[in-house]
Amino acid sequence: MHNLQTNFRLAYRAAEDQVAAAGDARFAVLATRGSLTVELYQPQKLDHQQPHDRDECYVITEGTGIFQMGNETVPFLPGDFLFVAAGVPHRFVDFGDRMTCWVIFYGPQGGEAGT
Repeated sequence: MHNLQTNFRLAYRAAEDQVAAAGDARFAVLATRGSLTVELYQPQKLDHQQPHDRDECYVITEGTGIFQMGNETVPFLPGDFLFVAAGVPHRFVDFGDRMTCWVIFYGPQGGEAGT
């Protein structure tokens, strides 16, 4: 993981290697800067996420499926961007054999106030 103070680039293939090295965790924390945390996530068969204490964004890089967020269920494809506010239950379902996404946490615990 890199604790960064300046501009940065995260290489997708190198990030995949870090996830593979993580074994059963199926994700790797790749960089932090202030309140920003960037991960790569590759759930296998089931997504066991629990609600998080900060706002979270996902950028789908591989795979298709369904994303449940609160009372809403939406399909996802590579390239899609998903946002989940802090504390909202969410998970990926019906995503087949392989699915990968960038995960971006930011802001304070409890999330940023909506306007």
